Amino acid sequence: MSDATTHAPEAVNLRVPAKIIPVYEAVARRTDGFCRQHLNDEYGDLCRRLAAALARKRPSPLQQGDSNTWACAIVYAIGRVNFLFDKTQSPHLSASELCSLFGLSQSTASAKAGKIMKMMSTFQLDPRWCLPSLQADNPLVWLIQVDGFLMDARDAPRDIQEEAFQRGLIPYLPK
Repeated sequence: MSDATTHAPEAVNLRVPAKIIPVYEAVARRTDGFCRQHLNDEYGDLCRRLAAALARKRPSPLQQGDSNTWACAIVYAIGRVNFLFDKTQSPHLSASELCSLFGLSQSTASAKAGKIMKMMSTFQLDPRWCLPSLQADNPLVWLIQVDGFLMDARDAPRDIQEEAFQRGLIPYLPK
């Protein structure tokens, strides 16, 4: 029996390397519990995906340091992308509240989240890490290039929308 089969199938589905699965699972347990208690399932799913992406890096940064610190930094990074710290958003947590709930200083979490965002080349409104509930309002999700020109896919003819969807350039076909 391989290492991968002794662990949650989710880790295998997210293509986490077998030798990193225990580290990934420790981080994912912490992000899952935190998101379930303080945020929502969308945050939980994105945090798991980000933890898996970090596990696939060579060498995986998750192998260095504490799983609680990584979990906090992952939630912090996903929160930063999705404006979690903005009081007008729901759910909302301040950066200091998030860090306090993980038992970490804000400077530690912010620095580690910054490293994650740099490693993953991510930014605020990044379509790859956008909450599904925010995709409709995220202009970057809908930008496509047609004949060298950027355009909003929602304004494109239906056949172009369908092709963009088939190519995975937009998350769904707009109505």
